[in-house]
Amino acid sequence: MNSHSHRSPGPPCAPRGRYAPSPTGPIHLGNARTALVAWLSVRSRGGTFLWRLEDIDTPRVVPGMASEQQADLAWLGLDWDEGIYVQSQRTAFYEEALDRLAAAGRLFPCRRSRKDLHALASAPHGPETGAPYPASFRPQHLEPDWYEKLRAAGHPDAADAAIRFRVDDRPVEWTDRIHGPRIERVDETVGDFVLKRRDGLYAYQLAVVVDDLAMGIDDVVRGADLLDSTARQIQLIEALGGTRPAYAHVPLVVSPEGEKLSKRDRGLALASLRSEGVRPETLTGRLAASLGLLDRPEPCRPTDLMPLFAWERIFKSSWVCPNARGRSRPDRDPSVLSTTPRS
Repeated sequence: MNSHSHRSPGPPCAPRGRYAPSPTGPIHLGNARTALVAWLSVRSRGGTFLWRLEDIDTPRVVPGMASEQQADLAWLGLDWDEGIYVQSQRTAFYEEALDRLAAAGRLFPCRRSRKDLHALASAPHGPETGAPYPASFRPQHLEPDWYEKLRAAGHPDAADAAIRFRVDDRPVEWTDRIHGPRIERVDETVGDFVLKRRDGLYAYQLAVVVDDLAMGIDDVVRGADLLDSTARQIQLIEALGGTRPAYAHVPLVVSPEGEKLSKRDRGLALASLRSEGVRPETLTGRLAASLGLLDRPEPCRPTDLMPLFAWERIFKSSWVCPNARGRSRPDRDPSVLSTTPRS
């Protein structure tokens, strides 16, 4: 199958969506399930679907994994438009965004050590999940051209500073297509967050926002584990003068212990299921039933699901897959896939 669609452009108001995996491991059931929803959200409305390779965390990239991921989802029956966008080739866009944010007074260098931040998180009355980065840690005065000087070649302080985004002290409100109305005070939950690490690598929050704006993405569908990134990204979008997309966060696939799938669940990777003789139509039908798009698992293709797709049909609970391996359980037979939602 040719994974790159050559369909004619959709109507002017048709959505633009994307699937954006990191090439750090194989596509598993959870990834495929989210990709299917993202694809259906766009294709059911005649939109454009992009593939973006999120490979900016270069130490974790597995050579050859990107091609394997594309082959796996093409086997499932998903296609995409406009070729492949590669984040590691887009660093100039991230630097340009940092320049704009620095000029607007939204960035500052952070030289706090891990020890400083750990002490903050373990304070007597700090939240169990870690304390937000406090406004009191912000520098009192910065020269207008501090970022330009900091990133200059050979600057002795460049390796000692992470670049943080100065968050607003107001609530962020949005509505998720699956989880409904949401509200978060980023200054109280996270605080000022990192956009560029000390080692020079760009943070996920920056890259995803810059790329979504540059690519005209107005339909973001991703896993529920990224739900808590949304308020931060909305603040970044607004700081860069962009328009926020519509968001939908697909509930996760979990083990009976409640653990989400991970790279170690090799038996539930699409490549493993293919080698076991599972047909793509069988897997698509089971994924569709687990989402609420079918009443029961029946073999089908992604294109068969397009007229059935509606956000109100998508289950809000996680999908418990008994074949997923928990920390204390061995691998199990991947050929039997349950469609039991988790309450």
